[in-house]
Amino acid sequence: MFEKLAEVEQLYQELERRMADPALLNDMDEYRRVHKQYSDLTEIVAKYREYQNAARQLDETEQMLRGPLDDDLRDLAQSELDDLKERRAALEQQLKVLLLPKDPNDEKDVILEVRAAAGGEEAALFAGELLRMYMRYAEKRGWNYEFLSSNETGIGGYKEAVLEIHGQGAYSAFKFESGVHRVQRVPVTEASGRMQTSTATVIVMPEAEDVEIEINPNDLIREHTLSQGAGGQNVQKNETAVRLIHKPTGMVVTCQDQRSQLQNYEKALRVLKARLYDIEMQKQQEAIGTSRKGMVGSGDRSEKIRTYHFPQDRMTDHRIGLTVHNLPAILDGDIQHVIDTLVSADQAEKLKQETEE
Repeated sequence: MFEKLAEVEQLYQELERRMADPALLNDMDEYRRVHKQYSDLTEIVAKYREYQNAARQLDETEQMLRGPLDDDLRDLAQSELDDLKERRAALEQQLKVLLLPKDPNDEKDVILEVRAAAGGEEAALFAGELLRMYMRYAEKRGWNYEFLSSNETGIGGYKEAVLEIHGQGAYSAFKFESGVHRVQRVPVTEASGRMQTSTATVIVMPEAEDVEIEINPNDLIREHTLSQGAGGQNVQKNETAVRLIHKPTGMVVTCQDQRSQLQNYEKALRVLKARLYDIEMQKQQEAIGTSRKGMVGSGDRSEKIRTYHFPQDRMTDHRIGLTVHNLPAILDGDIQHVIDTLVSADQAEKLKQETEE
């Protein structure tokens, strides 16, 4: 590990020298490439230097303890030595995590789909609550979002909705949300007061760049229909809704939330590219083998990942055995602790696999 860290620091110093060369500004594409590589290495190099400093202090303290000291100084040095050993061990663990292969999609924007599943109107209401939870979380992070398409029910639920979330690191935060979310409660639509179990599905996809997914225009069927307005004066009179059919896969994408055909077409195309990119990602991960199955982010669309139990005011993530109380706060977007715990669990699994290999 430390040989690799030394190589990383050497590369970082070389990039630093290149950044200081005025001639680099003559090629802006190269300048951006070098600057990004430099920025990507900054955190790990800073942590490595912090580790080196702690290791030096530890050596100096050990040497001091081997010399003549009065009792008070010896006790003080021994206490400092214990602290430095703990700090060095913690920094070593952090460096191991930083050296893990990066997910190339982590910094990308996200396309997030929420759909009502089993449970009828109650499932649609729950899908709407999940959607608002993610919107509130995005707001707390200072990220922007917009609807790409939506199909609302009459009492505030959603049969389905697609959001685009813009923010640095958005995919790294949302990527473990894919799967089946289950709710257990007495629905407002249930007159007899019986508790019901309903589900909604969430799919999270990194937004695909044009260089990653190219779509042949001849592979697309483009149709236009009337957008579904709210009724009354708001009924859409123009055929602004766009329906795209991707002939090779049979995939269908509809976008109707924008005012023009062009806007809806562009958004539908982004959703289609994200779905096709997601399919390619799944194929690549399946080709890796069975090691991925034990990881937090398995991405299995049929996997029940979480239960929201209203009578007990708890949310349980079944993948990592995490239970958190205070459902009102969670559904208001207070999910950073859950996300952090999932990320840590995934890193621990990857570290375990690295050690076994």
